[in-house]
Amino acid sequence: MTGKSPEKTPVSLVNFFVFNSEYGPREGEEEKKILYYYPPNTELDKKIKDVGLCEAIIKFTETFSDNPCEAMHAQKTRQVFHQPEKDFWMVLTVSIPSSEKEKDGQSYMEFHEDDVQDSVFDAVLKQAYRMFKLFMGSFQHILEKGTAQNLKQRLDHFFSRYLQTLKLNQSDILDVYCGIHFLPLDKNTYLKIQCLINLLEATFLQVKYTAFLYNDQLVWSGLEQDDMRYMYKYLTTSLFPAYMEQELQGGSPYSSSTNVTGGPSTSHYGKFVTGPPSLTEPQNFGKIPRIFVNTGRPDEECHLLVYRALSATVCMLIEGSFQIPFDFFKSLDSFLGPQLSSLASDIGEQYARRPPSTAEPLFKYVYFNYMNLAQKTTIHADSNKKTAGSVSVPPDIMRLIGDINADISRSSNDDNETIARTQTGDYWVVGKKSDQREFYVVINQKNANLIEINEEVKKLCTSHFSNIFFLD
Repeated sequence: MTGKSPEKTPVSLVNFFVFNSEYGPREGEEEKKILYYYPPNTELDKKIKDVGLCEAIIKFTETFSDNPCEAMHAQKTRQVFHQPEKDFWMVLTVSIPSSEKEKDGQSYMEFHEDDVQDSVFDAVLKQAYRMFKLFMGSFQHILEKGTAQNLKQRLDHFFSRYLQTLKLNQSDILDVYCGIHFLPLDKNTYLKIQCLINLLEATFLQVKYTAFLYNDQLVWSGLEQDDMRYMYKYLTTSLFPAYMEQELQGGSPYSSSTNVTGGPSTSHYGKFVTGPPSLTEPQNFGKIPRIFVNTGRPDEECHLLVYRALSATVCMLIEGSFQIPFDFFKSLDSFLGPQLSSLASDIGEQYARRPPSTAEPLFKYVYFNYMNLAQKTTIHADSNKKTAGSVSVPPDIMRLIGDINADISRSSNDDNETIARTQTGDYWVVGKKSDQREFYVVINQKNANLIEINEEVKKLCTSHFSNIFFLD
């Protein structure tokens, strides 16, 4: 074929299912094993065959290794497996990108299996379970409260919506990390936030856990790290974007509110993101999600109440058994509105004083800290929403970063460094792991040599990560 290279088909979802072999142990009962299957209109025979094949693969691989099967490679598809709880298996199947080629006058399809990385889609599958667990509780918790039919209903309710939100073709190293963007603040401002949260939890005893964010970046959290990680993902990729879109359609996103609890009227910019849309309509409580966390005890059910003023957001997890009266919202608004509005203005001023970055750097990087889940990236312009075109390096570079990450993860060494150069020679990619931190740098210097690249990386570490120790 002549002209520009043919376009590849994107990675797409082929199927996704959850099964438990213990539910249909006898012949003729195979259907009972299937707890959820997507696409739902698939013929039953096909569902049973798919589950049966996965069972056979899992049992076969168990004879060779104590580690469960993780992935199966085929020419046109890639299948990843995850056992989130005892006897429960989740399976995700995605298509391998393909493009039409021509040889000796005959056209044929070429499949690009390197475009699909096991580590990335394994992370996508594990995230799917953790997001389900966040909103529905663990499989075992659901079964303790109900039956297998209840579990099926919850799986269907959640995944029929969740799977539609997956952007499989944009999945990359950030899915592997599922990290948190933190906002560094000066000591005084941080202490003000800490004081506000302490006072909030002391005044409203039903508030069990609190998190504070500014501009979608986390400042403080009282949740266990893993709970915060997945709640942060929900907030920044789903709740906040949907709220902002709704507010922009309805007018100014930050129209001032008024203290309605009696006493002197106080204007502020506070508003409930989840909860009552208006404090003058006591019959309208709005939508308040229930989530399950494991900070205090396993599968602890809480109301997620989110309140925002300007760019500052307070997330409050309230005891699930507490029936929230409307006066509670009024009291919260009266307490939080003025203080959060003032605090948000202070943080905004501090934000504005930071010198803007001017020149386009010669390098792009991704950084992750396994100890606190902190994540930084200059490769992704829009790391939370992951819109198309938000990645500033070519796809083959992103795959190379993923491959280096997978190699480093498999290595038994705590400290590791890999330097790779692309086939065209335009890009260098450096991967470093040291002291539970990983760091990937992409440098676009065609004529540089290994020594020069090493020096560039050292300069980058000194200028951007001076307080972090990387072994040479």
